[in-house]
Amino acid sequence: MGVSGSVQQRDRTVAATEAVALVLDETSPLPESASDVEELAQRLRGHISQLGVVVPPGTTALRSAQQLASEGVPDSYIPSRVYLVKLAEATQALVAAVLAHGVVPVQTVCRRRWWKPRINVQRGVVFAVALACLVWAASVPRA
Repeated sequence: MGVSGSVQQRDRTVAATEAVALVLDETSPLPESASDVEELAQRLRGHISQLGVVVPPGTTALRSAQQLASEGVPDSYIPSRVYLVKLAEATQALVAAVLAHGVVPVQTVCRRRWWKPRINVQRGVVFAVALACLVWAASVPRA
């Protein structure tokens, strides 16, 4: 379990770091809609809950991250983006705490995720279906 546990811990920290980069990286665009903000907040909350089982319960980074994660996303534009940045910073601090403690995480149940196609794949599929319908309509004899 030592080797696979440390690999799993690294994977969790890498995934959390990537999610944090979506919010804090200077090249990342601001979320466009409220649903984008909510999706990023949910992703960061998930990382906080996964990393929370790894660090000791009294850790300051864990308490502040859990407290922030328990709050709802504000409704207005600027406060919602500020909340998202604070949540990303708290997640980043929690990742640092996990790496500093170097503990082996508890095994969790792996959930199967469905592949979410990128927008260009979806557009390509819609185009292919539309083209097939046009070809089929043109080949059907008229009465």
